[in-house]
This record gives sequence, C-alpha cells and structure tokens, in this order.
Amino acid sequence: MTNAAPLSSPAARQPRPAALARWLWAVALLVVIVVGVGGVTRLTESGLSITEWRPVSGVLPPLNEADWVKEFEKYKQIPEYKEINLGMTLAGFKAIFFWEWLHRILGRVVGMAMLVPLVWYAWQRTIPAGYGGRLLALTSLVGLQGALGWWMVASGLEYRTDVSHFRLAAHLLTALFLLAGLVWTARDLDVLASDPAARPARLTGGGLALIAILFVQLLLGAWVAGLNAGFVASSWPLMNDHFVPEGIDWTRGAWMALTNDPFLIHFLHRWWSWIAALALLLLARALARRGARREAGLLLAVVAAQMLLGIWTVVSGVSMWVAVAHQVVGAILVAIAAAALHRLGRAAA
Repeated sequence: MTNAAPLSSPAARQPRPAALARWLWAVALLVVIVVGVGGVTRLTESGLSITEWRPVSGVLPPLNEADWVKEFEKYKQIPEYKEINLGMTLAGFKAIFFWEWLHRILGRVVGMAMLVPLVWYAWQRTIPAGYGGRLLALTSLVGLQGALGWWMVASGLEYRTDVSHFRLAAHLLTALFLLAGLVWTARDLDVLASDPAARPARLTGGGLALIAILFVQLLLGAWVAGLNAGFVASSWPLMNDHFVPEGIDWTRGAWMALTNDPFLIHFLHRWWSWIAALALLLLARALARRGARREAGLLLAVVAAQMLLGIWTVVSGVSMWVAVAHQVVGAILVAIAAAALHRLGRAAA
C-alpha cells in the first residue's frame, strides 16, 4: 500500500520551489561542463570534424571501420582538411571527432535535462505561479543554443577553414546567458521556498550597467577565441614589446579593425578586463555592505583567479588546459555574478 497522493489531489498540486531550484542548479552545472568541453573542442580544432547536423541519429558515433572511413571522407571535402589538415590519418580524425561528438552529446543532455523535468513538473502541477513561462523560455533557449551551434559549424564547411568568430560569439554568449538565467531563476525559487510570499528579484540600474560591461568583455573573449588572437602575443603586460601592438590593420577602417583584427581585439580584451574587474569589485563591495561577506569574498576570489588565468594563458602561448580553465572559470564567474546581482535585486523586488 502506498501513501503517495494521487496526481489529481491538492497535495500533488502543491508548488515545489525547492525541488525546482535543485533541478536548475544541476542544469547550470551541466552548462558549465559543456562550456569547458566546447573550449577543448575549439582549441583542438575539432569543431568541423562532424559535417552534418543529425539531432537523433547523430547520438551514436561511427560503430565500425567502414562508418569511420565514411565520416572521414565527408571531412575531406571541406576546406579545413584540404588547406590545413591534408594528409591527416584516420586515427587523427578520430581524435578530433571525439571532442565534437562529446560536445554535441552534452548539449543534448542539457536539452533533455531541461525538457523532461519541465514536462514532469508541469504534469504534476508543482510549478509555482508565474514561473512556467520563464522555465519554458529557458528550455527553449537550450534548443536555440543547439541551432546556433550548427549555424556556427556551417560557416566553416564551404568557404572557410574555421568558423565565423561572430557565430562563435553568438553560440558562447547564448550559453552564458542561459547559465545566468538558470542561476537567477534558481535563486528566485530558493527564496520562494523559504518565504512563500517572496517576489522575484529585479535588476537594478547598476546591475544592467555591470551586465553591459561584462557583455563587452565576454564578446571580446569569444572573438579572441574565434580569431585565434591569443597567439599574436605571448608577453604581458606589453604585446610584443609594445603597449599598443604593432600589426593592427587600419586600412579597411576602424570598424573592420575593431571587429576583425586579432591584434586589436586581443589588446582590447586584455585591458577591458580591468574595467570589468573594477565593476565586479564594486559589486562585491555592495554585497559586503548588505552583510553578504562570504558571497563578496567568493566573487573577488573568482575575479582574481580569472585574471591570473588570462595572463597565464597569454604567457603560456595559449596552453590548451590553461585556456580551457580560463573559459570554465569565466563561466563560473558569470554564474557568481548573476547570483550576486540577484542578492542585490531582492531589495528592489
């Protein structure tokens, strides 16, 4: 005999904000992992190894030698192979295929981790009032992220030897926006679990300014990755013995240089980081004044770690695992900043 209440009973329909918050925190962790694997995929030049988008059948990798040869032949048709990897062995292809396949699989895992629980909680009618639309939007954002991933890959299959750095930025920034949304909503639900009368937090004007500053830094970072701009200088604080690096191409105009020149974008990413750090320092100070000293200290520690990893990435000549750590800690910083802004936004609710 079971004591479980029928789904139609009032007990089964009680909101469960604490359970939903735990679910969203778990998905947020998955997103951080996907961002890390995406960094490895980029740095190993693996992103173009799978030349088709097969959301269902693409779950399985090649299962025999004939299937591997077939996939390899598809890769041989694109510019990256013909101009960069000509002569690559099948074993080399398998190595790069693995990272792209794993990245896509984890993306599907995130999608299922959002969709299945959402359907379950909706069926049980345990989603608190006002949160259904937000949870559906976050789930839809995962689907958009997958579409943007393929849109990014498609940019490198016909005429280029790599993907568009603009599309890469859209793909990465959407993932980080999803991460921030998951954290913000999870914190709203955590507060609701302890106080049923609590209202969702609201962004303050200062919070919006901080988001704008971080957006610029994250965008520049994505462009640095997409243009391989980290390789243009391996010294710090000077770039090849100059504060403003030589080699910036201004011949096509300032806008083209600002959005396409690896020297200039690397330079801007280096020094805009100090503006972002100052903004985050002010956020930490505001947290401390509200009594959230532990959160303020954590935020400062992650900011310091991220800046040190950025410098280490440069002076190491873009060591893969250092660069991946820089990207992962960047995602963690976005999550912590979102949680911090939520703490301040509770007072504005």
